[in-house]
Amino acid sequence: MSHSVNAAEAIAQLPTDVHQSPLLNADLAPTPASARTWSTYNFAALWISMAHCIPTYMLAGGLIAVGMSWTQALFTITLGNIVVLVPILLNAHPGTQYGIPFPVLARASFGTKGANVPAVLRAIVACGWFGIQTFIGGEAVKTFLEALWPAYGQIGGGASLLGLSVPSAITFMLFWSLNILIIYKGMNAVRVFENWAAPLVLVMAVVLLWWAVGRAGGLGPMFDQPSKLQDFGAFWKVFVPSLTGMVGFWATLSLNIPDFTRFGKGQREQMLGQTLGLPTTMLAFSAMGVIVTSASQAILSGVDASKLWDPVFLLAQLTSSTPPPGHEVPLIASGATRAVVAIVALLGVGIATISVNIAANVVSPANDFANLAPRHISFKTGGLITGLFGIFMMPWKLLASADTYIFNWLVGYSALLGPIAGIMVVDYWILRKRVLDVPDLYRENGRYGRVNAVAMVALVLGILPNVPGFLKSAHITSGPPSFFDGIYVYAWFIGFFLSGAIYYLGRRRE
Repeated sequence: MSHSVNAAEAIAQLPTDVHQSPLLNADLAPTPASARTWSTYNFAALWISMAHCIPTYMLAGGLIAVGMSWTQALFTITLGNIVVLVPILLNAHPGTQYGIPFPVLARASFGTKGANVPAVLRAIVACGWFGIQTFIGGEAVKTFLEALWPAYGQIGGGASLLGLSVPSAITFMLFWSLNILIIYKGMNAVRVFENWAAPLVLVMAVVLLWWAVGRAGGLGPMFDQPSKLQDFGAFWKVFVPSLTGMVGFWATLSLNIPDFTRFGKGQREQMLGQTLGLPTTMLAFSAMGVIVTSASQAILSGVDASKLWDPVFLLAQLTSSTPPPGHEVPLIASGATRAVVAIVALLGVGIATISVNIAANVVSPANDFANLAPRHISFKTGGLITGLFGIFMMPWKLLASADTYIFNWLVGYSALLGPIAGIMVVDYWILRKRVLDVPDLYRENGRYGRVNAVAMVALVLGILPNVPGFLKSAHITSGPPSFFDGIYVYAWFIGFFLSGAIYYLGRRRE
């Protein structure tokens, strides 16, 4: 079964009157003591694997592209991850304390039925991320296939499916199938996969770093470039939405982290593992991206510099039999060596992408969809639903431009998730003082009620101020700059604190 937890043991922990509750299935039941095996290393490895992905590698590049220096970019990334670590650790506590996943925890603040609202909002965002990561992984496979077999790119003769070329559609579905296969192996397969994927991905990154710096004869020209944002006002205008985007990058995990910490041995293990794993890894891998890209500018001086932020593009140049612009011979002369490098690079990129995709974008929505109808939707079925929605959201359109990706996607969905995090943190830490009645979380008519109207009002009021700015950013509406445009760049922060405050005041008046 899912999660590698004995179903009878998981349900037997609860009172007998709850066993037939429509709000319960084995995947949503509290994790029994026998299955709480995750150590500090497991949590650190989880974050190392999730952070070592192509979007992380490219984060610093995006910030430098909008005018930051490499030091400003790394500072923004590090600060954003320290900020988002706070709600992550706050919402992680009840997962370890009570062994419950995110959608069950949300019942305490939103009600047993009302919890479906934040669960579905979180699930929809995860579906988009699942599709984005799957598309990136599929494009990596396509790139390396073309390097080894140039005719692959001509399959379909220029035909497209929903805006996706036939070769891209084939590799997208291949990568999609690999993700679904691992989902059907269960939660323990995720833990095992993360444990051996983490060190392998690190080794791959270090090897690429060593090659690029050695071939360039140094760190490259980027380290000599000053910031294009010369005064504080210009820097602040770029810094704030960028910081919000960095927080938004992991805002999804700040909600569903109980889906993982419910398997932890104790609070110390999960807190230490996450603190060691998230900010340090994001900084280190982003720095690797800066160094490799800077060195690559020296190596591939005749190539469009804007493409060098994509490690897949860079690795394709390494494995291509065609010399890059400005070179008379391929970067790797031996055909056999190129083939080996292509295979190893494909494994590295593939492992990194699958690892983060399953951990960050499948576990939570699978539980969230299961929460809609626990008697009919299992963890595996929820994972399949996530995968299907990931296709329907056409992720290649979400990645159409940097503006769409950062301001419409990252900042946009942070406006939805910030309010949920604020409400949950206030409910558990301030109002309930970390005390939950676990059996009542599975009772339709228990103390938590079906729908908490205060939470719903707080959620809506926390989202509303950011709606006009999002519509303007997405070019759905137009007009002169307004107050709402100015606050939209703070979307996650406004939602978190506004909804949290409204929820606190509303519950105190009851």
